[in-house]
Amino acid sequence: MKPAVFSYHRPRTLDEALSLLALHGFDAKVIAGGQSLAPMMNMRFAQPAHVVDLNAVPQLAGITREADTLVIGAMTRHHAVATSSIVRAACPVLAEAAATIGHYAIRQRGTLGGSLAHADPAAQMPLIASTLGARIEIAGPDGTREVPAAQFLIAVMTTDLAAEEIIRAVRFPVVLPRERHAFEAFSRRHGDFAIAACAVTAVLDDNRFSRLRIGVGGVGDVPLAPEGVADAFVGATADALTLDSIAEAVADAIDPLDQQDVSAAYRRDLVKALTARALRRVTADRQQDL
Repeated sequence: MKPAVFSYHRPRTLDEALSLLALHGFDAKVIAGGQSLAPMMNMRFAQPAHVVDLNAVPQLAGITREADTLVIGAMTRHHAVATSSIVRAACPVLAEAAATIGHYAIRQRGTLGGSLAHADPAAQMPLIASTLGARIEIAGPDGTREVPAAQFLIAVMTTDLAAEEIIRAVRFPVVLPRERHAFEAFSRRHGDFAIAACAVTAVLDDNRFSRLRIGVGGVGDVPLAPEGVADAFVGATADALTLDSIAEAVADAIDPLDQQDVSAAYRRDLVKALTARALRRVTADRQQDL
């Protein structure tokens, strides 16, 4: 199929892009990498009257580190996130997850901001942003505001982003000293969205968890970060029994989607297995301390 008729706009500055959105409101749609919007338009699931292309706005892309914060522009491609030496050093779980997105061609076009704005609950970037407590920097007609990722992601393909606003950048906390990480996902085929995914970061002191963060994706309307579960195991010894207990607690804390082709029980078992695998990685891979 082909998209419905629309007007195409290619602003050169962020202010110009915001002016176009303010003028056209809900009749306009922003396009970044186009990996989600273009197929939806071709199938006429989305029929915007105006498409505002952000690819000529240079101030929306780039990766910088500001003290204990990693700042990534919304138009930064997934491939750049996955391969950046800055990201690998400052937020390695983000780089690991970005490298698993789709296929190489998709990572070359898809963007961080586009993934967050699309808000697919099975996508990698919403999961990592929610797990790490990233902050979404949003530009609008009244200036700039910041929203925690967990508040930004409201439901399936629903966010806190207003029609006249644009994601400007995402701010991730920098990895702590000796913090380890792991990202695990399961899909039917390479490149597919995950049926379930899990991200874990941990700091160990004398083989005990002094900090633990766990995020789960693909099981609900938004990525889940069961803080109560993670907090309950801070101070616990990172032995096999504890890892199994954490994985079981995470699986018990979620209420997975029940679909015809993937049952809730299967997703819960999958989350338990992925969480256990990620925990084994963060407790066994001593090279992450180097």
